[in-house]
Amino acid sequence: MEENKERIPTEREISLCPCKSQLNYGICCRPFHFGQEKPKTAEQLMRSRYSAYFFRKVDYLVETTYPDTRAPSLREELQKTIYQANWSFLTVLGKIRGGELDKTGKVEFVAEYFANGEPFELHECSRFKRYKGVWKYLDDKG
Repeated sequence: MEENKERIPTEREISLCPCKSQLNYGICCRPFHFGQEKPKTAEQLMRSRYSAYFFRKVDYLVETTYPDTRAPSLREELQKTIYQANWSFLTVLGKIRGGELDKTGKVEFVAEYFANGEPFELHECSRFKRYKGVWKYLDDKG
C-alpha cells in the first residue's frame, strides 16, 4: 500500500490572512514569507510586510527593505522591538501606481496595534520601489 505523503496545511495556513485580504494565509502572504513567490504589486508587498510584523518575521522585513534606505542596524532594532506591538487590524486607504508594470508606488494605510495594553494606530503613506525587478519598501515619506 502506497503511503499518502500529501502535506496537511496548518491551522495558520487555512486561517484568514492578517493582512485583511480575505484570502487564507496559505495562499496570500505565506508564499512571500517563505520565498516561494515575490509580491507582484506594491500593495501585496505592503500587506505581506504587515503580516510579517504580525507573525514577527524579522528576516522578511529586513529582506524586503530597499537596500539604499535600509539602516545597517535594522535587524537588531527589529529583534529588540518586534514583540512590543501586537498588530490587530489593517485598513488600506489608497494606492498610487505600484502595479505589476510600475517601477514605483505608494500605499496609504492605517495599522492598528496594542502596546502595553493600550490601543494605537499607525497611519502611513509608504513608498515602494523595485530593486532588481523585485518590490521593496523604500520609506514612509509618501
